[in-house]
Amino acid sequence: MREHKELLYLSQSDVVAAGLTMGEIIDILERVFREKGEGRTEMPPKIGIYPGGGDSFIHAMPAHIPELQSAGIKWVSAFPENNKRGLPYINGLLILNDPETGLAISVMDCVWITAKRTGAATALAARYLARPDASVVGVLGCGVQGRSNVEALRVIFPLSRVMAYDVDPGAAGQFAEEIHTRFDLDVVIVGDPKKAVKGCDIVVTAGPIMKKPHRTIQAGWLDPGAFASLVDYDTYWHPDAMWEASKFCTDDIPQLRLYQQRGYLQDIPPIYADLGEIVAGKKRGREARDERNMTVNLGLALEDMAVASLVYERALEKGLGSWLAL
Repeated sequence: MREHKELLYLSQSDVVAAGLTMGEIIDILERVFREKGEGRTEMPPKIGIYPGGGDSFIHAMPAHIPELQSAGIKWVSAFPENNKRGLPYINGLLILNDPETGLAISVMDCVWITAKRTGAATALAARYLARPDASVVGVLGCGVQGRSNVEALRVIFPLSRVMAYDVDPGAAGQFAEEIHTRFDLDVVIVGDPKKAVKGCDIVVTAGPIMKKPHRTIQAGWLDPGAFASLVDYDTYWHPDAMWEASKFCTDDIPQLRLYQQRGYLQDIPPIYADLGEIVAGKKRGREARDERNMTVNLGLALEDMAVASLVYERALEKGLGSWLAL
């Protein structure tokens, strides 16, 4: 490693070129959540600012994973109106630090990392909370997260069909074409959101995060035995539908409580466990075939630092990026 007079800048194309597979990302997240469940990680809840009002935000997300010798922070924004400007909803940068000296060793784009680790977290939760033979997934919200969640779920489950719903039919069409081409899955575009929930083994809601949920998904839509990942928090879900859950989980309870103080997730069931407790074996995952299980994964800095450390190592091996003077 170079002396700490330079840091490695990795653009979005450099991060992609590092070549991490979704399987590798799921595996390292499982390792990190086990560490979290055993109390061997450090991660305060996100802090943020909210320029422009509405549902826009910019969050600071620090974390330290001693087992991986990984420490750093992600500075990430989400602006729902960006699509009207031809800009991505999610943007941001990630800084990795040397945990022995505190000096910055790398700055990298975090858009790809955010997308992939979010999908991987859904798949990891589903590994413990969904039926292992799950084959039909419903996706409501056919953007970047809808794609990454399908990509991750197919690593673990024998997926055969995707039911796709989006308020923008054009987005659903693009999603269907890409998912079918990349993964050879049967994709059915539906105009009724109920058809992307009813009859599905796994349901992913991945629209923009909103403080005032539109509550589209009603009680009785999610079948007994199904698993749901609420990537957009409770935006899509009526409280009565969430209260049908046998086990309602999250990725981090302190962070969820902070979000409730900020006005999100105002009517949800009691939290059964966080994902770290389940992965570490301190709480049971699925115990019966007919359980309706749900997780609301808020997105953790631990996930980002775990993936970023792998990206950094792979970039060094491949000679990617640009060295910048400190």
